[in-house]
Formats: sequence, structure tokens, C-alpha cells
Amino acid sequence: MTDSAPASTELGAMSIAEILKSLPHRYPFLMIDKIIKIDRDETAVGIKNVTFNEPIFQGHFPESPIFPGVLIIEAMAQTAGAIVIKHDSAGSDRKNIVLMLGVDKAKFRKPAGPGDTIEFHIAKIQRRRNVGRYEAKAIVDGTVIAEAEITAMIIEASA
Repeated sequence: MTDSAPASTELGAMSIAEILKSLPHRYPFLMIDKIIKIDRDETAVGIKNVTFNEPIFQGHFPESPIFPGVLIIEAMAQTAGAIVIKHDSAGSDRKNIVLMLGVDKAKFRKPAGPGDTIEFHIAKIQRRRNVGRYEAKAIVDGTVIAEAEITAMIIEASA
């Protein structure tokens, strides 16, 4: 009797080029640089390298730059959206986009700023057809700086 391992459906990682193919966002509103540790549409870790050169720091706040909490939430949603699009489009020519429907249980614990690398840890809570709910945590140097639950809808992109 031989045991055969199940076929792996792990996607692995997404480079910036793959993220650009999956998401409609562009600079300066693309909030993630790469995604690692992707397991289908179940879990992933998005990476954002925060630099002083980002346009947001011209006004938030020049003397004491802090990466805005709303952009941390957006980066969480972009990470979840990118892995869903990659998972759903595997073997398909269909082009979808992900729209944020809601943010629940958002908490901001510590600020992030230039020089920080933010990891966006995403885990699927549930998905029914085209609506998904994801638990998200933003982590810097092993410390949770923000967390939220993101709800999003996957729709077909218009031509």
C-alpha cells in the first residue's frame, strides 16, 4: 500500500509585477510591495516597506511622520484582494476586481513610520460565493500595530 500526498495548491508568493496584474491600484495608492507565504485564498502575508519618500509624509506629519491607519487598513484589503484574484483566476481568462464592503473591529495599537516594514497577516474567516471575510493584522518587528476584519466582494471587471 502506498500513501500519496495530496496535490499542493499553494501559490507561494507574488512579486510586485504579479500584484500589478491582479490589482487595479497604482502608485501612489498601491500599498503592498510583495506578498509571501500564500496558501490559496486562505492565508498570506503582504509586505510594505515604509519609506520617508512616500508622498503621504508631506502632510502626515512632516516633523513626525506616521503612516496613516486608514492606509494600513487599505493595505490589508489589498493583500486579501490580490490573493483572492490570483486564486480565482488560476486557469481562467476572467478578470475580476475586489471591492471593500466593510471594516469591523479595527484597532490601532502603535504607529508605523519611515524605516518600518509592515507585514499584513491575512486569514480567511469565511467566503460565500463572491463575498469574503478576512481577519487581518499589521505587524512591525513582531508587534501587532493594527488589526481589523475586512469584508469584500469579488466582481467581474468591466471591459
